[in-house]
This record gives sequence, C-alpha cells and structure tokens, in this order.
Amino acid sequence: MTETRRKARHRRRRTALTVGLPLALTAAGTMAYGSVLGAFGEDARPLAAAAGPTWATEAADGFASVDALGQKGTYGGRNGRTVTVKTLADLEKYATAAEPYVIVVAGTIDVNPVGKEIKVASDKTIVGSGTSGHIVGGGFFLGSGVHNVIIRNLTIRDSYQGTWNDKDHDFDAIQMDGAHHVWIDHNDLRHMADGLIDSRKDTTYVTVSWNRLSQNNKTFGIGWTTNTTADLTIHHNWFRETEQRNPSTDNVAHAHLYNNFLEDVSGTDISSSYGNYARGTTRMVLENSYFQGMRNPVTKDATASLVQRGNVFSGTSGRNESGGTAFDPKAYYPYTLDKAADVPALLKSGAGPRSSIGTTATTKAAAATTLTVAKDGSGQFTSVQKAVDAVPANNPSRVIISVKPGTYRELVKVPSNKPHVTIQGSGASRKDTVIVYNNASGTPKPGGGTYGTGGSATVAVEADDFQARNLTISNDFDEAAHQSLDGHQAVALRTAADKVVLDGVIVTGDQDTLLLDTASKDRLGRVYVSNSYVIGNVDFIFGRATAVIDRSVITLKKRWNGTSAGYVTAPSTAAGRKGILIANSTVNGDVSDRSFYLGRPWHAGGDATLDPQTTVRNTTLSAAVKTTPWTDMSGFSWKDDRFAEYRNQGPGAGGASGDRPHLTDAQAADQEVADWLAGWTPGA
Repeated sequence: MTETRRKARHRRRRTALTVGLPLALTAAGTMAYGSVLGAFGEDARPLAAAAGPTWATEAADGFASVDALGQKGTYGGRNGRTVTVKTLADLEKYATAAEPYVIVVAGTIDVNPVGKEIKVASDKTIVGSGTSGHIVGGGFFLGSGVHNVIIRNLTIRDSYQGTWNDKDHDFDAIQMDGAHHVWIDHNDLRHMADGLIDSRKDTTYVTVSWNRLSQNNKTFGIGWTTNTTADLTIHHNWFRETEQRNPSTDNVAHAHLYNNFLEDVSGTDISSSYGNYARGTTRMVLENSYFQGMRNPVTKDATASLVQRGNVFSGTSGRNESGGTAFDPKAYYPYTLDKAADVPALLKSGAGPRSSIGTTATTKAAAATTLTVAKDGSGQFTSVQKAVDAVPANNPSRVIISVKPGTYRELVKVPSNKPHVTIQGSGASRKDTVIVYNNASGTPKPGGGTYGTGGSATVAVEADDFQARNLTISNDFDEAAHQSLDGHQAVALRTAADKVVLDGVIVTGDQDTLLLDTASKDRLGRVYVSNSYVIGNVDFIFGRATAVIDRSVITLKKRWNGTSAGYVTAPSTAAGRKGILIANSTVNGDVSDRSFYLGRPWHAGGDATLDPQTTVRNTTLSAAVKTTPWTDMSGFSWKDDRFAEYRNQGPGAGGASGDRPHLTDAQAADQEVADWLAGWTPGA
C-alpha cells in the first residue's frame, strides 16, 4: 500500500461504533464452546447442563481415570450447571460451592491480593474460554478430601515477586494437599513465585497432560509425605525454561511419565538444574520422552526405582540414571505412546490452551512426512524452496519441512495445490533459522517488469492448512538506499489461504511486513498467530484475512531515517467478515511516545464495499500508542468502519471516548478468539 491518500469516488456512510451502544450480536459459531459462549450477558450466567459442549462430558485418562477411594474416574462438574465467570468474586463463588459446576473463565481475572489461591471444592470443571481464560497473580488450592476436579485450558501466571528462589511467598498456580482424582490438562502455567504445580500430602489419582510449564524455578513438586501411596500420570507436557522439579517425585507409589518434552533453551537467563527426579522410595516408569539440552536429565535416589524406555536425549549432560524394578502402567489403565522423536513438534503444536477442546486424542498429530533442509548439505535439500517443490501436488496429509539453523537468502512460495505443509526451524531458538530476501514494490523482476506489494514477499503462502514454527521470516529491503522508489512496501510474509498457523515465529520488516490476505474477496482466510513477534512501522499487519494475533509481541520500529511514526494495522476486511484481532498481547518498541496509530482502514483499490475491522483487547500498550489510536486513510474515515478496544492496559491505554471507542462487555463477548476462528482448532 502507498502512504499517499487517494480520494475515493464513492464513500460509504455507516453508523460509527459509539461508546456504550452495543452492536447487534451475531449468532455463535460452530466452535465447541459456541453453545455456551456465543454472547455473555451478565458476569456469571448459568445454563442447563444438557446444553453444554462436548468437553463438559469428557473424563480423564491415566491414573485420574482409575476407580478408587469411592470415586469412579474423574469427570469434574459434568453433572452440574455450566456458568460463565469474568470476576474473581464469581469464580470463587462457584469454585467453592457444594454442588457440581462447569465453570467457564471468560477473560482475564486478576487475583487480589497477589498470591491468593482460590479454594476449589469437589465436583468442579474449571475451563478457559478458548485461549482467553487467564488467572493472573494467583492460583487454585485443593484441600484434603477434595476430589473429582478438572482444571483445563487456562493460563495461570505472574505471581512472581522478584526473588528467584523465593522462600517467603508460597504462591502456586495449582496446589493440592490431600486431594484425589484431579485432571490438569491443556493449561499454560508460568512465572509463579513458587510451584507451577504442587501435589502434596498424599494427593493421588492425578493426571497432568498437555500443559506448557515455563519461566519458573520450582516447577512441579510431588510428595511432602513419608507415605508411599500416591499414583500420578504425567504425559505430553512441555517443560521449557524451568530450573528444577521437572518434576521431582518424592515417595510416589506409581509415577508414570511419558511423552514429555523437557527443553533447556540456550541463551536465556534460566538453565536447568535437573529434569525428572525419583526421590525417596518412588517407583517411576519413564517412557518415550524427549530431553533437549537438559543438565542432569534423569536422576534418582539410591532408594528409588526408575525404569527408562525409549527416551531421546539431545545435547544433555550430567546424570542420566535408572535402576530397580517399577510397575506395568497397563495393569492400571490403557494408553498409547507417541514416538519420542515426534514429541517436540507434537507438543509445540498441541500443548497449552486451545481455541476449542475435543478429546485428548484430537490433539495428537497424524503421522507426517518430514523433509530436511540444511545449507551445509547434511539434509535432503539445501534450500527451503527445493523442499517445497518436492512436496507432491495435492498431498493428502501433513508434510513437515524441517529447516536446520542458518540464514537462507531465498524466495519461498507454497502454491495452492500443496496444502498441509509445515515449515519448521529445528534450532533451539526461533532466531536460529532465518528465511530472508529484500524485494520491494518497484524492485525489477528478473524477466522484466517490477514487483508489486504482494509480489515482494520473502515467503508467500497460497496453500490451506499451512504452518510456520520456530523460525524468522524477514524482508531486509534497504529503504535508505532506494529512495528513488515511489513506495517502500516490502513484505516478509504473505498468506492467501485458510487455516494458517504461525506459532513461535518472528516476522520482521519495515513497511507492510505481514500481509494476511485471502485467496479472493469471497473466500474465507483464517490465520492464527501465537507466541510470536511481528516487527515493523507502517501498516505492518494488513490485509483482508480473518486474523488473530494472540499472546504475541508487536514491536514498533523507527523509520529508515530515524523518525518515529507509523500504523500497526491496515485491515481491508470484506463486509460480513471478521478482520484483525489482537488479543492477550503486547505492543511496544524503541520509538517515541505517542507516535504510532493502532490502525487505519485500507479500502484496497478504493473499494467502498469493504468494512475494515481491527479489535485490540486485553493487550498491554506502551506509551508509543497515540491517545487517539485510529486514523483515516485514502479518503475513508475510520469512524465508518470497525475499530475498537477492550480492557487494554499499560501507558498507551486510555478511556473510552468518541475518538477512542471501547467495546461493551456484550460486544466483547462476540469478539473472542473462538469467534474469529469459527469452528477451526489451530494445530489440530
């Protein structure tokens, strides 16, 4: 896009989004949560249990599924009502109630005082709404005798008090003292003052599955008892940037650990002290797990028994121990092992909160073909494009292109007849694998003519069900050296497809960094960006796709001449579609205060039928954001389109006004991540 303003011949007039005036709510989508979360009225609204979605009737696997202590497996609150909560008071009200409940956490709940642990009574399911359910500054406590509890799909974070080995603040994400039959599944647990999970005082019949545990010291402790009675299953969890207790199991009768990924990430301030630890008289079976860079990956006391089978150790050092006899897990429950070599990719795509949850089995990726790229010739291909070319046309299943660390200066195009492709860096960091080129709008083509904005992309994706993971995609066009060009649009990544996942990536450039498009104006193109960085300065997240930027960092950068001014988004959404949603993220950068707009409406080609949309919600805004964060473009007023905020924070946030519209709670309930994805589960 050009920065010059073009006067449109026709200008559409619409009613602007005004503060306090609810928009008409659209029908709920076909997400698993749709029947419960289509539109929230009051903060907590009970619904009939019969109307609940499929996850409300699911039961645990592993030891939590075993009939014992008068409890027949773990199914949580499925026999009770479903309620939606948005406040701490309502969460506590239903969590502590005597009767069963399915409690849906819709949005961020800040715990006050910091470190408070919400008491949970028996027969409860506590589940996050899509990826938006956050518990900040506190956690949950399950006391003696509490049983039949499910905690799923939540992010529990940030009670950390600034002391790494904190002896004074026992602030856990989930603490269990004498509980039984508990299922902890698909959560993101991080940055707490003490443990992410503490299973203490003979807590038993517990399954911990498909969680991300990160940015913590004392991560997962089990024991604090002289009895050897507890039974726990720990499978498909991703431990990343954690120092100790990964987990530490003390006097556990049956500890079954399988298909976990323990990763010590190089270049961070956190390094592993040890990985899995069998203490006291623990009996542990450890199967098909993957240990990357861990120090002392597996340790045991002389009194403990630890049997290892099928594990992978890559770049590890120190103690790796086993010995004694343990038990046969299949004597207690059925289970299926994934290959250890597949575990890192499986958990990077499947662990943590999901936009919707089906059964645990749905998170397992189908067997995939893997093609390896390496600049030094140690792979099957020396360029990414050559690997893409090798994918057969109309391939029916996933093909993973694993790219070894290095800088690949090339153009990559994934054509529309090659769906189900994943391009994934194999290094320890997303910075290790870089795909970069320097075309811009106006750059001469080799065969004559010049590139346009879309054609300038370093990586162009036209195939559905595409994924990019753990790498950097860059356009390093030198604006200062090319002042003769009319515009400086230089795209790093262009997508024109549906069901695109960008996870754990860096997309960096200057103007027009990330073009999120669709195959045509009448085609749906959904894009889900998570745990990523998007860097630029002018309209650098733009296009007509239905796109979610979730739990990511949007980094503002100065112009080529050192000045600070720019626009984060430029949606060109078709009428009746959803546009760009920035949620649970951070907008910052080394730029001047009040120098960047959050967005402006791009009516591509002067098309007055378009209805551009950007919503920024539950996001931290730096002082770089203007106090009036939206502006006009090319003769089109932003007030005639759809631009709004909801519950943002930080020095760049501001109160509602005619120049800064905020969604009402009712409007926000229709603008969750799940509403954008409309029945699609990214990564599934």
